[in-house]
Amino acid sequence: MPERPDANCRQCLLREMTDKANARLAEDLEAWIAYIPLQQRAEPAETERRLVLCRRCPYLERGTCQLCGCYVEYRASFNLQDCPDLPSRWTLPGESAEAQH
Repeated sequence: MPERPDANCRQCLLREMTDKANARLAEDLEAWIAYIPLQQRAEPAETERRLVLCRRCPYLERGTCQLCGCYVEYRASFNLQDCPDLPSRWTLPGESAEAQH
């Protein structure tokens, strides 16, 4: 198993952080995501695609988007959410943000 980043990892998702507080928060976040109604939840592959893009974003800091304050793993799990950056980092090439919804 690869080494996981510590609490000081700037561009990491919560689930990747090893300190106790963030590990607990990541567990809670997984539970919150599980409560998202299925009709509102993004497909797992789409969620992961979004999170790959979040990991490259300069506004990601310790699992939180510095543009809107959300936990990116939670926001990326909703099918009708979008990246708060303009233009959205989640929009596919040749696709408008409205076309995603």
